[in-house]
Amino acid sequence: MEPVALDGGPLTTEDVVAVARGGATVTLTPRALDGVAATRAHIEKLADATEPTYGVSTGFGALAVRHIPVERRAALQRSLIRSHAAGAGAEVEPEVVRALMLLRLRTLATGRTGVRQSTVETLAAVLNAGILPVVHEHGSLGCSGDLAPLSAVALALMGEGQVRHDGELVPAATALAAAGIEPVELVEKEGLALINGTDGMLGQLALAITDLRALLEVADLTAAMSVEALLGTDRVFAADLQALRPHPGQAASAARITALLTDSPIVASHRGPDCTRVQDAYSLRCAPQVHGAARDTVAHAETVAARELSAAVDNPVVLPDGRVESNGNFHGAPIAYVLDFLAIPVADVASMAERRTDRMLDVARSHGLPPFLAHDPGVDSGHMIAQYTQAAVVAELKRLAVPASVDSIPSSAMQEDHVSLGWSAARKLRKAVDGLTTVLAVEYLTAARALDFRAPLTPGPATAAAVAVLRERVPGPGPDRHLAPEIAAAEDLIRSGALLAAVEGRSV
Repeated sequence: MEPVALDGGPLTTEDVVAVARGGATVTLTPRALDGVAATRAHIEKLADATEPTYGVSTGFGALAVRHIPVERRAALQRSLIRSHAAGAGAEVEPEVVRALMLLRLRTLATGRTGVRQSTVETLAAVLNAGILPVVHEHGSLGCSGDLAPLSAVALALMGEGQVRHDGELVPAATALAAAGIEPVELVEKEGLALINGTDGMLGQLALAITDLRALLEVADLTAAMSVEALLGTDRVFAADLQALRPHPGQAASAARITALLTDSPIVASHRGPDCTRVQDAYSLRCAPQVHGAARDTVAHAETVAARELSAAVDNPVVLPDGRVESNGNFHGAPIAYVLDFLAIPVADVASMAERRTDRMLDVARSHGLPPFLAHDPGVDSGHMIAQYTQAAVVAELKRLAVPASVDSIPSSAMQEDHVSLGWSAARKLRKAVDGLTTVLAVEYLTAARALDFRAPLTPGPATAAAVAVLRERVPGPGPDRHLAPEIAAAEDLIRSGALLAAVEGRSV
């Protein structure tokens, strides 16, 4: 992949994904390095002054009133990082670590933090070398930023702690030496600048937005497959009906479902005057309203992410006129709210998908499909327990939709008396995104089987392509088989993008 250039300006979610997931490297432009050097020169003057400056010649947080003598400031920086690298629990995913490293580096490149050019270059080198500091799941309150996770990164820059390198857990000093990188000896202001940001929660927001864009496309597809399988109508998705309630996401979902059902022999088979059904169930008829509202929520999250990806979050911050000012920009509320907000439509889209799945399995509501889509009902159970799995995941998603951002807890001797818990919101959203993937995989698997049972009627070109790519890995209807691997195969087709790729170009 092309390197991502850091010039002190904004990044995009695509840039974050390229570095976090794609392994893209980063470059620092001369403009960025010059800005960093100029600001650092100003910080060094303040460090030599007799009047104390917060973050430069004082302690931190509740200890900000203490002036630190010059000979103790290096120790202050080391102590800050060592004490703040206090995470616990499981290691977070490599993509999250790479994302937070990238985003901290982007803020440093703005020239608003006061770090040295060499420190910025070292962080870039560590990221480009594929060295992953061990970041633990617990430790961030989302204010002042993601302190413990970012401290784990800063600790590795100092040559301390543990990292993952080439898949192995090794001491940071060993990995840096192998990559030819000299550890950093932090000086005034650098400790705070490396850790006082919202980069972990922002990185996870960017990754979640990317995942949800694709998953909502999948949800429209599995809904269309279920509409066909349940002999539903496509008339309710007409553009003139959707225009009566002009939400952009709703219009987009309705148009996509309509396109996916185009030229469907199954839909055409019950379109005439002999059809006695008046209205489809809400889980079919209202799919654009729910999926569309989810799309609009993602769009709002994209707006917040774009603002954050152009921000310079640090405390204190060095302004262009040279002032060093304390501020509250490290508070994670703007990110925490949308992370929590996204968990709500994730749960609801999944809930609706589960209802469509259950309808296909219920002989009283499936319009001629065999009970539980079983090959030999009574002997075989078909997809009965796959729906149980769906229901269990949906129940978990409802719990994950409870917001973290309203659950502030004070810290730092009441100096930090209100926190965002944005990191916690990000962690639960990642679990929710995984859960939605599983729920849609079960609907996909079930709808494909139901469409096979509609033979000799056939689905439309787009939904037929979705069935065909599944059949390359999962056989069609037959006696009961071990179902867990089939669910996993459907999940993989969704996560890898192969499902959407198979359908692309098949709908008008």
